[in-house]
Amino acid sequence: MNIVMLLYPGLTQLDLTGPFDVFARFPELQRHLAWKTLDPVTDSGGLRLLPSVTLAQCPPADILFVPGGPGQLALMEDGEVLDFLRRQAVGARYVTSVCTGSLVLAAAGLLAGRRATSHWLSLEQLRLFGVEPVDERVVVDGAVVTGAGVTSGIDFALTLVALLFGEPRARHAQLFMEYDPAPPFAGGTPRTSEPALAALIRAETAPFQQKRREAAQRAADALAAHAAGAVSLT
Repeated sequence: MNIVMLLYPGLTQLDLTGPFDVFARFPELQRHLAWKTLDPVTDSGGLRLLPSVTLAQCPPADILFVPGGPGQLALMEDGEVLDFLRRQAVGARYVTSVCTGSLVLAAAGLLAGRRATSHWLSLEQLRLFGVEPVDERVVVDGAVVTGAGVTSGIDFALTLVALLFGEPRARHAQLFMEYDPAPPFAGGTPRTSEPALAALIRAETAPFQQKRREAAQRAADALAAHAAGAVSLT
């Protein structure tokens, strides 16, 4: 079973590596890190990752996965990447994402009419693409499975492997990883954090979030103009 994981400059590596670690525990899943070339890709924090296959040579996906990160802005207007995702989605059993990877899937026309989640700072941008934003850690809507921000990637992956292989095997992986989150501080979501802290983060990220929304609006306008290129998932 091929799981195609998009790798691109400026991604948030934990969006990718958290799920990758879960998937690596299931021998049925052949993991493919796909990008335009095989050259190292640098994430938003400076970590370098190696693609294992080019977009042109990538096998058809049984599971298509897109992580998020600042580099997602460019992807939403990258015709080569969007066409790749549309082609891969046609035969995929599941189309999936973590964090703002859902905005990339939406820009490709793969989430229209679906329920999906994303990072809390960008969640409402899904509406630009006709997607219903859901403020939950993992959202399953038929063939679409999306995870919220960054650390939810492990929750997402455990949910997905439970769908694929059953809850007992997913529980086995969870225990083997000693995945038992116990944050040192209360909070971690806008609902559970001090309002002043959430407001501070919104203010700190406002310039970038404006750029992200503008990129999302351009991508949504382009998608509307080329609606025939959208893929409908069953």
